Amino acid sequence: MAKLNVLNTQGEQTGEIELSDSVFGITEINQDLFYEVVKAQLASRRAGTHSAKGRSAVAGSKKKIYKQKGTGGARHGNIRAPIFAKGGKVHVPSPRDYGYRPPRKVRAGALCHALSLFVKEGRIKVLDSWSLDAIKTKSVETTLGTLATAGLTVVVDTAANEKLRLSTRNLANATFLPPEGVNVYDLLRHDTLILTKEAAKALETRLSA
Repeated sequence: MAKLNVLNTQGEQTGEIELSDSVFGITEINQDLFYEVVKAQLASRRAGTHSAKGRSAVAGSKKKIYKQKGTGGARHGNIRAPIFAKGGKVHVPSPRDYGYRPPRKVRAGALCHALSLFVKEGRIKVLDSWSLDAIKTKSVETTLGTLATAGLTVVVDTAANEKLRLSTRNLANATFLPPEGVNVYDLLRHDTLILTKEAAKALETRLSA
């Protein structure tokens, strides 16, 4: 079992928590899983709304513009041909969905390896709880400074902690996620991961299933 220190919001150790090695204690990190899952996540975000009109879609008559022979000019069918101004384009792009999903085991495995990477590099902090009396961004900013978080931070707690979510959303260097919303892309683009004990157990349950 992976053992992590549990802190309070003042940065003082209050105990320890044991978490599954299969989720938080993987020693050999597989970077290929990160690539496969992040590529799929970014592909799914593409709008895919690119579009242009081919010769069948542009306005214009289908009548042959002049007779086939005897003019001395090239043979043409109608005014919609791509060679003419306002004619249709060639090999036009059309709207499409770029999204795809890797197998479930690949997605879950990549997330386990990402969490284990944070543990291995000492970039994870577990709090006993993080409750706020009021929605106040300054309070969250002060706590992050007390915990000595570096760079971008992702804060994970249950969705019921609405005050923490609303207090975090205005911070440029912090992102709030519920346990069910934790994903590889958001983890890898942050430097520090802060979990509450409840969120850590929820992640363990989610990924051990």
